[in-house]
Amino acid sequence: MANPSLPQWPPEITDEQREALTLLATTYALSHGLVYLPPADVQPPVPTSAIHAPLALFPSPFPRKQFELARSLQRKYNETYARIALDEDFLDAVMGAEVGVGRVDEFTGQLWRIWKRLRDEGIKQARHLGLFRSDYLLHTPEVGGPLVLKQVEFNTISSSFGTLSQKVANLHRHLLAVTDYFNSSPILRPENLPPNDTVAGLAEGLAAAHTAYGSPSASILFVVQNGERNVFDQRWLEYELLEKHSIRVVRQTFEQLAVSAQVVPRSRILRLKLSGLLPRGAESVEISTVYFRAGYTPTDYPSPAHYETRYLLESSVAIKCPSIQLQLAGGKKVQQVLTKPEYFCRFVQDHPGITTVEDQNILSSWMGMWGLDEHGGEGVTKARWQAQSLVLKPQREGGGNNVYRGDIPAFLDTLSQGEREAWIAMELIRTPEGLGNYLVRAGGGTAGAVKTEVVSELGIFGWALFGGSDGAIQEKQVGWLLRTKGKDSNEGGIAAGFSVLDSVVLYD
Repeated sequence: MANPSLPQWPPEITDEQREALTLLATTYALSHGLVYLPPADVQPPVPTSAIHAPLALFPSPFPRKQFELARSLQRKYNETYARIALDEDFLDAVMGAEVGVGRVDEFTGQLWRIWKRLRDEGIKQARHLGLFRSDYLLHTPEVGGPLVLKQVEFNTISSSFGTLSQKVANLHRHLLAVTDYFNSSPILRPENLPPNDTVAGLAEGLAAAHTAYGSPSASILFVVQNGERNVFDQRWLEYELLEKHSIRVVRQTFEQLAVSAQVVPRSRILRLKLSGLLPRGAESVEISTVYFRAGYTPTDYPSPAHYETRYLLESSVAIKCPSIQLQLAGGKKVQQVLTKPEYFCRFVQDHPGITTVEDQNILSSWMGMWGLDEHGGEGVTKARWQAQSLVLKPQREGGGNNVYRGDIPAFLDTLSQGEREAWIAMELIRTPEGLGNYLVRAGGGTAGAVKTEVVSELGIFGWALFGGSDGAIQEKQVGWLLRTKGKDSNEGGIAAGFSVLDSVVLYD
């Protein structure tokens, strides 16, 4: 049953109008860099073609009140995760390889051991940069009741699609300006399409770290994956940094860095040897900031040498985005533990014992969560009883890792008692029914806009630069994205092939 507060969506249009909108949308996307590299077993060293990113033909309706609430929460989240990243005892206890999740989750353990090694050697990060994204869904606590905002997760590494989300918002503005969407809905008006300046905002965060590092001639390093199809989402940030901030970017994979990267003794300056590839005949370049668009999944580290390269980067004085400890702070286990009152007071509240409206809004945005290892076998037993209303989450990013509903009981049978510690159970967000859209993927032609019932996930971007001798936190909320998927798809990652890029049309 559709929620009565939602507009009918998508609006009614004819087949001819749908085909016209699809042609306008796909040609605009290709003309304005809203693109991907096409699938290939091995991406060519120099791209020979591009396809438009998967997109929604209409912007999707989102309650104005909940959109503004999500934006208002971001600055508090920026500060909260900065505090978590600086609390070594907490991260050791929750994510560590001696007493935390890292004991049973090998990837988490590998990252933590690198961080422990650095600390044992007396190496500490002077400053940290986080480019964050907090993801939300609309929740219906009761059938026909009011919609509320609920957080899905908080991302501290490789928070992608910021630049392409701005471009799809511009695409929907363009379609409205050209066609008025054929007067198909009264809410499709310019004032209901909020501005999206994510490109400038994310670049501002990287530029702030570069400035704090203090060497204007240095470059920013983008650590990227082999065969990256989403390269253009990264390139737009690179162009913004050069054109607006006069900061050059160097792109390298872990394999390339194993050859090019060196940390100068004593000064711990990170330099890349790139003879013949740098301006003015330079042999090497100093790096101010390391921005990880890789390193968030075990497949990025197929050998011990890859972890050693991560250690090398972390051992330098370059500002990392994120540092290993900030990456660990984004773990699902941290998200779950943060819901406990003692940790909420420790990290979220500015004044212990005083709960502000902002604090209460954050509390209200969380679904129920618990660890499978809690209270002996109680965490698993509870997950079995409530399986149809749960999702199980491991300590992974990138989409495609969760276990849902009916698959949960059999999956629980495969976990040893020790492995349970690496998983959390989270109550499923009950998204509103009755909303649809036309989803457009490359290769479908003008008839390729498929109408289907959908779910839309809102992401709010922010950045935080923190640490230093004074422990100050410089932070900002900088933009947003919307990802839309078919109602029957559990996962929401665009790069993993489950979603399309979308934007919001606000309604009251």
